[in-house]
Amino acid sequence: MAAILCAILGSCKKNSSQDYDPSVKASLSVEFDNVAGSSDLQLNTGLYTNAAGENLRVTQLKYFVSNFVLTNINGDNYTVPQDSCYFLINESDENTHEPLLQVPEGEYKTLTFILGVDSMRNTMDISRRTGALDPAAAANGMYWGLNNGYIFFNMEGSSPAASAAAGVFRYHIGGFGGTGGVQNIRTIQLDLTARGIPKVKKGKETNIHLLMDVLAAFQGAANIHLATLTTIDDPASGQSVANNFSGMFRHDHTEN
Repeated sequence: MAAILCAILGSCKKNSSQDYDPSVKASLSVEFDNVAGSSDLQLNTGLYTNAAGENLRVTQLKYFVSNFVLTNINGDNYTVPQDSCYFLINESDENTHEPLLQVPEGEYKTLTFILGVDSMRNTMDISRRTGALDPAAAANGMYWGLNNGYIFFNMEGSSPAASAAAGVFRYHIGGFGGTGGVQNIRTIQLDLTARGIPKVKKGKETNIHLLMDVLAAFQGAANIHLATLTTIDDPASGQSVANNFSGMFRHDHTEN
């Protein structure tokens, strides 16, 4: 009788889980919107203050995100194939800010990725590292060499607090566990339920909008002062900043 009434009145909605076909892949973009506290990040011109009260400007910002995993509302994980899961976010190139993933149709409650490049890719034959991982092209300036691998996070700028380095600071942070055993890869896991679950369906656009706060690099698990830590050019000296990576990202909203 209920089914008949639904057919007549057209008032019954199909269970949302039946609207999706997990065997079908659809597009999901993940937008990395770089900010400094409550302000949009403006390279060279923006003046910001970190938690230590030090003024700074950012002149360059690049970082690798990779190994994306999404958890749907039923608790099932989908791991994006590695060959299509390495992205270099470059603040000066808007075309890099919105990686596009292909994932099964469905609704997702959790997004997980790593800030960095995993050890397998760091040690893979250089001929197989293409696209965002090509040290001779997109990744130029983001690769130390075979022993230390990729620079995961590259932030440069100026600050009066960095007086020992003529007012310039440079944070190049990497380390996959190779030489010296320092491992600065960090996993970022974000709950998407509070600010909008992405509903991925073939033929429609869905976007997870994230904020990445550069000022959070200076506080969290470790409090960083530009006056005492001006230059990072090796994995060991970058550990304190790497320990703050997880606090730099937050989910702002989802566009379905």
